[in-house]
Amino acid sequence: MSRRWLVTGCSSGLGLALARAVAAGGDRIVATSRGASPLDALAARFPGRVVPARLELRSAADCAAAVELARERLGGVDVLVNNAGVGLFGAVEEVSDAELREQLEVLAVAPWRLARLVLPLMRAQGGGHVVNVSSVGGRMAFPGLGAYVAGKFALEGMSLALAAEAAPFGVRVTVVEPGGFATSYGNSLAETAVKLPEYGRTLEPMHRALRGMAGDAELNRPEAFAELVLRAVAAPAGPVRVPVGPDAYAMVEAALAGEAAELAAARALAEEGAVEPDPV
Repeated sequence: MSRRWLVTGCSSGLGLALARAVAAGGDRIVATSRGASPLDALAARFPGRVVPARLELRSAADCAAAVELARERLGGVDVLVNNAGVGLFGAVEEVSDAELREQLEVLAVAPWRLARLVLPLMRAQGGGHVVNVSSVGGRMAFPGLGAYVAGKFALEGMSLALAAEAAPFGVRVTVVEPGGFATSYGNSLAETAVKLPEYGRTLEPMHRALRGMAGDAELNRPEAFAELVLRAVAAPAGPVRVPVGPDAYAMVEAALAGEAAELAAARALAEEGAVEPDPV
């Protein structure tokens, strides 16, 4: 059965790979980006299957218009993929209120808004699937990426709550957590306006690694991401959180081991100071 998709952030990278795979598989998609023109070639390649649309995620009106376009042109939305993202590099002390709001607006508020907009359609049609694209940064933190991981942690928290709330209506939720992928992320990463020299030594290794991502031949390919999303949507059931890429599994496993060790240390600290109850 053909599915109807609404996917954000399709102009390049993971979103473009997914849009191609969706259309090539015979499904129909409203593919969005901040400027619709990058998607014209995709629409020409798959006439009748790809509807390009401009979507500024920080605009509530744009989000509502994108969902309405999907309803009008496709008849509804079976799969919403919140893929679009932004990145900001800088220490927590360097991030301004405005820069933090920008990150959270795109990474957490907009996906929440779009989910809220499509849920009535999905409930009315008896089901659907919300796919939120997070990151290994939704499980663990990295120096210099505090604002980014704050947004991804928020997205994962919302997704876990939504999965429980929407299940009775036949709506599934999947959070995909990519590791390192060969996209333009490293080069497109914004930087804080304020730079404090005190953090230079701490942040420089991460900054260098991120800037070198685009040319790393060892990184995962966007097509692998698209294949996994299609597989997750086609499956009748599955886990809520799905790492993408061998490196993602290795990092998540390390994060879980670190959490277990931290919990054990916390328990030891609590028990060390615990007061024994008086014997009765």
